[in-house]
Amino acid sequence: MKLLYTTFILCFIVISSSLAQRNADLDEIVFKKYLPAIKNVRKSSATEELTKYDVKSYILDIYVDNQNTYIAGNVRIISEIVTEGLNEFHLELANHLTIDSIRVASNLSSYTHANDIIKIPLQSIPEVATVMDVQVYYHGFVPQDGFFSGMTNKIDQQWNEKVTWTLSEPFAAKDWFACKQDLQDKADSVKVSVSTKEGLMAGSNGILTSVDTLPGQKLKYNWETYYPTAYYLISVSVANYMDYSIYAHPEGINDSILIQNFIYNNAAYLSQKKSEINETVELIELYSELFSIYPFESEKYGHCVAPMGGGMEHQTMTTLSSFSYYLVAHELGHQWFGDNVTCGTWQDIWINEGFASYTEYLALQMLKSQASADDWMVLAQNYAKERPYGSVYVPFEEAGNIGRIFDYRLSYKKGAAIIHMLRFELNNDTIFFNTLKEFQRKYSDSVAIGLDFKEVIEDQSGMDFTAFFDQWYFGQGFPAFNISWGQKSDTLVIESSQTGSSGLTPFFKMPIELLVQMGEKDTLVRVFQSANFNEFKINVSDIVTGISLDPNGWSLLEVNSINRIEDTKEEKVNPFTLYPNPASDYIIIDFKGISKERLIRILDVSGRLVEEIETDETRIILDTFELSQGVYIIQIHDGTQDWTQKFLKK
Repeated sequence: MKLLYTTFILCFIVISSSLAQRNADLDEIVFKKYLPAIKNVRKSSATEELTKYDVKSYILDIYVDNQNTYIAGNVRIISEIVTEGLNEFHLELANHLTIDSIRVASNLSSYTHANDIIKIPLQSIPEVATVMDVQVYYHGFVPQDGFFSGMTNKIDQQWNEKVTWTLSEPFAAKDWFACKQDLQDKADSVKVSVSTKEGLMAGSNGILTSVDTLPGQKLKYNWETYYPTAYYLISVSVANYMDYSIYAHPEGINDSILIQNFIYNNAAYLSQKKSEINETVELIELYSELFSIYPFESEKYGHCVAPMGGGMEHQTMTTLSSFSYYLVAHELGHQWFGDNVTCGTWQDIWINEGFASYTEYLALQMLKSQASADDWMVLAQNYAKERPYGSVYVPFEEAGNIGRIFDYRLSYKKGAAIIHMLRFELNNDTIFFNTLKEFQRKYSDSVAIGLDFKEVIEDQSGMDFTAFFDQWYFGQGFPAFNISWGQKSDTLVIESSQTGSSGLTPFFKMPIELLVQMGEKDTLVRVFQSANFNEFKINVSDIVTGISLDPNGWSLLEVNSINRIEDTKEEKVNPFTLYPNPASDYIIIDFKGISKERLIRILDVSGRLVEEIETDETRIILDTFELSQGVYIIQIHDGTQDWTQKFLKK
């Protein structure tokens, strides 16, 4: 789902911290602490009884028109008992809908309906593998409450068309039909029959098998899908539509893929939007090449237009407000990431929104230009940096907060940015795209969480991504760098100091790319930041005139400063001296008689701020008596430059 907002090789030697093992141990601790919460939410449901059966099919037969949000009809839920001891059959249905009757195996049944739960007592306790057939007849008006309303009726002011549409993500399917809202339980098939006024059309999932004529100048649109479908991806949209259908021809299949577009029945609309709609063809063909063949190829892909201010990736039939390139690319990307493979918990919404957002980048890169893709990524990274706190993984305590789940800067933009960094860490596009294909194959028609993707990328690459996920998926914020560099004969010396924007993730272990400028030669060098402070020595063949960090925009980071160190003799000149080092009870920082306002920070090796002072004194004494033994980092900023030095506390 997308919400629219106004909107050559150099040899080098790496000298790093001796505390790499300590950081590795910390990574393991941070990673493991999330596992209990992850396991606890994988099977969450409204009641325990809802976990005791597996939905096989939803069969909806409802009336909806384009004048309001009134709905009437029935839904059959065919299910199979999977756990012993079920004496009440439970379903979710919002209290604003009135139940007319309920049938179990065609027989009228008693029930209670309170707190959005239907409870149906059973005459006997069914055995495991028993098939249940429950039919709920109901009617009522669905309240409209913003973008995430279960059903909305609105007029498109530009085209003067009224539309009624549904949007069930994440918790609103029960607002318009009786169901089981459990991400783990995809229905094996869905049938949606929508009766409406003559002159209107109703779009939904799968294939339109027939249109029946009913008494009273009504039509019934019958849709069927036989692909596993998550509850929130079932949809209905009703308006004065016309059908504009086109076809895609991905390599690897003999048949074509239908792209069925229900657009406003207005010749001007088609004339204005036709070229935009047609771009869906090459997008399906591209994604089929990159990820796997369109996952619902035997049925269709399509769009229903509605004035919703964005889009929603209903399986095989996206609902959207426009055919902007980004929106179409994003929602189509969801058919792989979100629909075919669905997030296993709302905490892992990255599986849906992070990947769908990255498909926008891939569409631009592969079908438009690298420059347009670069611009997209810069904007995404800038959005993500507006959240210096907060993880892509949604914390357990916020798993019911819709605003947090769909945080545009975290779930969407930072989510896409970290996929781009995974691609950079792999440094091999063949492995990267093979990972995406294997992820689709392994979890097709099912669900996955972030750790499942971690497992796939590790299997495909032979690399360990534990630290990456600790930092970027479960961790918070992003790193900021202060770089100092100087040249000694044929050696380029680079000092890289890193701090995290969030105290909870003080360090990001990561590869970084440096552009070394030497006269007419610009050379890319890849090094690995293994600690908060690293020194890199690189052999060079010419005079270095400058360097830049991450010139190709691979990484989510901030560059605070890049300073050149002017050399005299063989050692660089610091504006201060620090002694004694190692220290015991105190350290002295001598600024060589120069008075200037300075910010002095002491950090431990994890990047945690220990002390911070501002002073214009030419010499200061800092008490280190209370500090634990170990290595510390002094950072000094004098308004124009940044300087870093380590000291040891004995």
